[in-house]
Amino acid sequence: MGVKVVDTALRDGHQSLFATRMTTAEILEVLPDLDEAGYHALEVWGGATFDACLRFLNEDPWERLREIRKACKKTKLQMLFRGQNILGYKHYPDDIVELFVKKSIENGIDIIRVFDALNDLRNMETVIDATKRYGGHCQIAFCYTTSPIHTVEYFVEMAKKIETLGADSICIKDMSGVLLPEDAYRLVSQLKANTALPVELHSHCTAGVAHATYMKAIEAGVDIIDTALSPLSSGTSQPPTESFQYMLRGTQYDPGLNLDRLNAAAEKIKLVRDKYFASGVLNPKALMVNPLILQYQLPGGMLSNLMSQLENQGAIGRYEEVLREVPAVRADLGYPPLVTPLSQMVGTQAVMNVLTGERYKLVPEEIKDYLRGHYGASPGPIDEDFRKSIIGADKVIDYRPADDLKPQFENLKRKYQDLARTDEDVLSIALFENVAVNFLEKKYLPRKEKEIHEINLHIG
Repeated sequence: MGVKVVDTALRDGHQSLFATRMTTAEILEVLPDLDEAGYHALEVWGGATFDACLRFLNEDPWERLREIRKACKKTKLQMLFRGQNILGYKHYPDDIVELFVKKSIENGIDIIRVFDALNDLRNMETVIDATKRYGGHCQIAFCYTTSPIHTVEYFVEMAKKIETLGADSICIKDMSGVLLPEDAYRLVSQLKANTALPVELHSHCTAGVAHATYMKAIEAGVDIIDTALSPLSSGTSQPPTESFQYMLRGTQYDPGLNLDRLNAAAEKIKLVRDKYFASGVLNPKALMVNPLILQYQLPGGMLSNLMSQLENQGAIGRYEEVLREVPAVRADLGYPPLVTPLSQMVGTQAVMNVLTGERYKLVPEEIKDYLRGHYGASPGPIDEDFRKSIIGADKVIDYRPADDLKPQFENLKRKYQDLARTDEDVLSIALFENVAVNFLEKKYLPRKEKEIHEINLHIG
């Protein structure tokens, strides 16, 4: 049996390359070919797709999912789920998380890939339980990173715990594209030797090593790889699907994909890509390779964010200083993986440390909350004197952060009973309240009725 393939073009592909701006109509155009291509699954939802639909595209993300499900009769649909953060950047109460899982599956999702920014399994428990309860395939991902504590043994031990939680499969989520070929061979070999779970590999081409990494992982026995149809591949996205079909064709690893169907879909997506090139939404820099990522172990998006912050401060000349400070901040914080939101937090702190001339003279509230345990457990130990120097005698929690959150769904349902017509509408409001309310008012309310609604809300 050959390696299986999940195509990410319709989620991570356009999220990585041009800020998740692909419309539902553009997605539906290519689905007939992709559905016949022989994929294990299509990643079509989750990540930033939800926010982008509501905020920028004036589309209902739930309607997008239903339309995709209607068009995909043969292929499983997959989504990315940020643990207790769902699709946002903060922890949500369990009732919201559970219902979001239920509605995702009801509206067409087959596979839920769940991860936590800190690899804190407690922050995934509600998603895992709900996915199993409502009949979905639960894939638990760990965020791959490098540090003195993030060894092959660390990830293997985590994989054993993941198996006991009832995962149907496991994913190596290499969000920065820093997993090197030989490391991938060792990691996949050990995962296959120590668990019975199918193993999937997800990486990015940002550092220029992903093709070789995928090949070594395949040789080590990886079961599934994430690729993107060629027009939305490479750069900050995944390796190209068609290239791997050509490379593996006729071998024991042959995925058996239909190249005629892939080529037909690629021709359609090229037109979409070229449109975003012409408008400037797709910046050519997103397609460039940056091996510096391997030196500094930072995601590509983090490097560009640091440059942007320094340019705004008129301090771009201190870029190298900040790059050297990032690993020091990360070590102080117990080596969190550099993935949203921790990558932004660590980067901002490094900039502040360099520009103020005094380490931790200014500390964002998010860093303080992290040190209070409000994001979950740090992967490595944090020096207690350092912690006290930032948060003083503040309480540090050692339990699951969401245990402090009260149920929210029924309150939101009552508050927006004149606007939200479905449970899905309420969930949209729960995740992105102001953005979703603005979208739903435009969707449902004529202008005069909208004005009355706003007055009533104000009075209430």
